[in-house]
Amino acid sequence: MSFALGQRWISESESDLGLGTIVALDPRSVTVLFPASGEQRCYARQQAPLSRIRFLPGDRIRSAEGFELDVSQVDETADTLVYRGLRTDTQQTAELREILLDHFLSFSQPQDRMYAGQIDRLDAFSLRYQSQQQLHRLQQNPLRGLSGARISLIPHQLYIAEEVARRHAPRVMLADEVGLGKTIEAGLILHQQLISGRAQRILIVVPESLQHQWLVEMLRRFNLSVAIFDQERCEQSAADQQNPFETEQLVLCSLEFLSQSPEWQQDAITASWDLLVVDEAHHLAWDPITPSAEYQCVAQLAQRIPGVILLTATPDQLGHRSHFARLQLLDADRFYDYDAFLEQETHFQQVAALADQLLHQAPLSATTAAALEQLLQDPNLHPALQQLQQPELSESERQTMQQQIVQPLLDRHGTGRILFRNSRRTIAGFPARIPHFIELAMPAAYRESAAELVQSKEIVPSKLQALLTPERLYSQQNAALPWQELDPRIDALIQLLKHHKTEKFLLICAHASTAIELEKALMQREGIRAAVFHERMSILERDKAAAYFAQQDYSAQILLCSEIGSEGRNFQFAHHLVLFDLPLNPDLLEQRIGRLDRIGQQQDIQLHILYFKESAQDYQRQWYHQVLNAFAHTCQTGAAVLQQTASLFWSLLATPEWQPTELAHWLEHSLTLQRQLEQQLEQGRDQLLELNSAGGDHAAALCHQLTQQDNQPDLALFMCQSWDQLGVQQEERSDTCLVLKASEQLEDSFYPGLSEDGISITFDRDTALAQEDIQFLSWDHPMVLSTLDYLTEQQRGNNSVALLYNPALPAGTWFLELIYLVEASAPVKLQLGRYLPVTPIRLLLDAQARDLAKAVSFAQLEKQLQPLPKQAASKVVKALRAQLDNTLAQAEQQALQQLPAIQQQALQSMQLALSAEADRLLRLQQVNPAVRSEEIVFLQQQQAELATYISKARLKLDAIRLVVVSHDKP
Repeated sequence: MSFALGQRWISESESDLGLGTIVALDPRSVTVLFPASGEQRCYARQQAPLSRIRFLPGDRIRSAEGFELDVSQVDETADTLVYRGLRTDTQQTAELREILLDHFLSFSQPQDRMYAGQIDRLDAFSLRYQSQQQLHRLQQNPLRGLSGARISLIPHQLYIAEEVARRHAPRVMLADEVGLGKTIEAGLILHQQLISGRAQRILIVVPESLQHQWLVEMLRRFNLSVAIFDQERCEQSAADQQNPFETEQLVLCSLEFLSQSPEWQQDAITASWDLLVVDEAHHLAWDPITPSAEYQCVAQLAQRIPGVILLTATPDQLGHRSHFARLQLLDADRFYDYDAFLEQETHFQQVAALADQLLHQAPLSATTAAALEQLLQDPNLHPALQQLQQPELSESERQTMQQQIVQPLLDRHGTGRILFRNSRRTIAGFPARIPHFIELAMPAAYRESAAELVQSKEIVPSKLQALLTPERLYSQQNAALPWQELDPRIDALIQLLKHHKTEKFLLICAHASTAIELEKALMQREGIRAAVFHERMSILERDKAAAYFAQQDYSAQILLCSEIGSEGRNFQFAHHLVLFDLPLNPDLLEQRIGRLDRIGQQQDIQLHILYFKESAQDYQRQWYHQVLNAFAHTCQTGAAVLQQTASLFWSLLATPEWQPTELAHWLEHSLTLQRQLEQQLEQGRDQLLELNSAGGDHAAALCHQLTQQDNQPDLALFMCQSWDQLGVQQEERSDTCLVLKASEQLEDSFYPGLSEDGISITFDRDTALAQEDIQFLSWDHPMVLSTLDYLTEQQRGNNSVALLYNPALPAGTWFLELIYLVEASAPVKLQLGRYLPVTPIRLLLDAQARDLAKAVSFAQLEKQLQPLPKQAASKVVKALRAQLDNTLAQAEQQALQQLPAIQQQALQSMQLALSAEADRLLRLQQVNPAVRSEEIVFLQQQQAELATYISKARLKLDAIRLVVVSHDKP
């Protein structure tokens, strides 16, 4: 190397230091000052990792004073360069000595970095190209947003998520029964809407008791970080911004907080949102005169926010009028009059009845076929209806014909597009429930407490309810002896746990105090490891308790929960549930059992019901068991039965003595009412709606596609290769799990999602479901997406020089491999990437600029290449500089020739997809007013705008690799 004072060099190993100036020389060393970073380095002259900056005529350079110069001539004086040319600002001739070049000069273009000696490793170039290809595939993947959640692949959940999430500003009600996964469906929809860009700002409103559960579920299952907004958070955020709700993208707050805080409610209403999610929507009580504060709050939000998703397991819980009012929240124009809605529902039931006959009559009767023809008014369906009347039709042929007719029926269904409801009757995969009744004698002290209560002057239901939890009633009366020392339920529980030493138990009771005191009693008496879970604990404490219960080794055998444990949590790895008491509300009992009785549960549910003989608990037990059969099966009518027979129940409790005659009367009356309500429910059961919500063959196909994608090794291979290059250390934790840690070679001393202690990851869905402390990596995971961004947006790997050992070619022959990208910019909500993703174009040019890419694939060439040391590579580049410039100019013209075909393909793909969907909705709107005009207008506008953006696609050189032929074996 020839050094002189004032020359400009850059560091090959620390390119971020900027442009350096030689400030001192001696026979052995050279000192370089890097003014941009304020650093100085001293190197040995013979091994200095430096590259001389030498621009050529035609380059544009910038001076330290800020003006730019188009170079026309380069002179050298005393080993330093002088650039001459025209200033771009004044168009006057000027000269610029190299010492006066801009200190912050950096090289981002692949060829500029190569010419400056900033040559990357051979494997970095390869990984960059692979990353671009993966991004190209990912943007077009129809499963994007569905595959990344930590969930079991359950068809109806996937179908609902895909059907709703692909809509513009969806407004729907998810009304699956308890245990069928409404929260998962909502999370999948949010995830897809965010990834696709259809939504960016989301407000989630839930009952206060479910706030933290939603926070945890969104993070653990979908990697979505939501911010909880309460009084304290709003006050803090208001100090930074006028409207605190504008400070976060994903906001979670309680329905109670919003409805009871007019100031913050108004801020939430005026904030800009794309999507509103409301859980437990049946709490939104409504009547024409005095709608509840909760309903009015959500109504104002729903009026301003484009997308609305309501969740409820019991849509009719507060009456049919309230259900209609909640449908009004989704579409006030469609659901404008209750009487008209009732009339339309009658028609829907007729359609549902025809659908039921279509699916179950074999052969189809002529009467049913005629009714279907009259309803559908579609001559194209006539042949299928005719064939379905033939008795010799095979089963597979019959199912094919039925599906052809069912879909038009679904399209004509009134609420089938905005209401999704699956029931356990239509969804398989649930375990059996086996109740075990453990009858115990009631302690005398408890009976005295109960007698004292009912003999008091004020006997009202709110006070009588205390009889259902006798340990709390006894404790409130300042008893000298702790209730744990006289309650036989504790001994029964201990015997139960001893008998099933290796199995997990979940216990739910009404009060936190009971759970806390039970934990102490179990430890003191038998040393049984137990964890408690109640509303007085912080979210972190609850998570620790749940994790202590969930782990296999050195864990709690039983988790003792207050009523909060029955809301939202999933403990289906256990199958023993102890009911220490029984809730008054049947829906709450179902919520308790639903913690274990969920789709995907592998064991029968063992219910252990502890109760005192001839007590308030015994009344309850008999009513739940003999009337509702609620222990063995779900019961949708329980709350209505209780509401209409509650007076009989309270009169039973208000009498000190056991009342078998009055009990029999209450049970008989309740059973008659229960049968009537069940019959009404079955008659009004919307089987067509359930059929639509389950997804049928399409849902099964989605599940199959995701399973196949899970089984592909592409992601694991790509990520392991990326970690190897970026300096992320990988250790095996198990056959399906890795532990990632930062190594000393970690690039930029940072890797997204990697903590100081490291993290555990898996690519296996079953492992992720079994162990929640392990990150489940998919193409949708933030760590994977961040890695792809890092590998494609940084300069890393955008140029390289390699040796090709091939005696058949003359030594010194060279090829230039170029990766161009077709890019177009558009608002995220338009989803341009579905039709025109960032598309790599690969060229492989020889010295005559002939493209050999089709003859020699990237993989074929990659196998034959060997790395070349950086200093030798720089010399080769400098020697070929003029030829490379000429080839680059021709390469761009060749790449541009491929651009129109890519644009045309994207345009056709977009028009085919969006035109077909818009046409379908237009036709559907004629028979189903639930199709909103906004959806159709958006599709039409999206089509026009995308056509404009596709036409403006541009070409960018992303990476360049020089390949030189050698006859010397490496």
